[in-house]
Amino acid sequence: MTTKPQYRYAIGDRVAERPKTHGLFTNQPKVIERIAQYRNQRYGTVVGMTTKLAAKNRKTKFLLIQWDNLKTPTEHANFRICPIDELDRLTRETIVPGE
Repeated sequence: MTTKPQYRYAIGDRVAERPKTHGLFTNQPKVIERIAQYRNQRYGTVVGMTTKLAAKNRKTKFLLIQWDNLKTPTEHANFRICPIDELDRLTRETIVPGE
């Protein structure tokens, strides 16, 4: 079994939201419009880091990210973020063929 590489971040690092696995298929226009609003790629800067306890007292790293298009930073799990320079490779590995 392979695992996603976990990157180490520092405050000020430029990051992107890790590509999501595609595969939501529909032919209903309203559903297509609803899905489309979540397909935009986000870019931002790390402004803080925390660790929280998850299930079974497991520590999970969270990043506070100031996205380029938002006024306030938001918190995201470390595994949902990737360095900008890794984004192209991860997108090629994640995308479903034919989409």
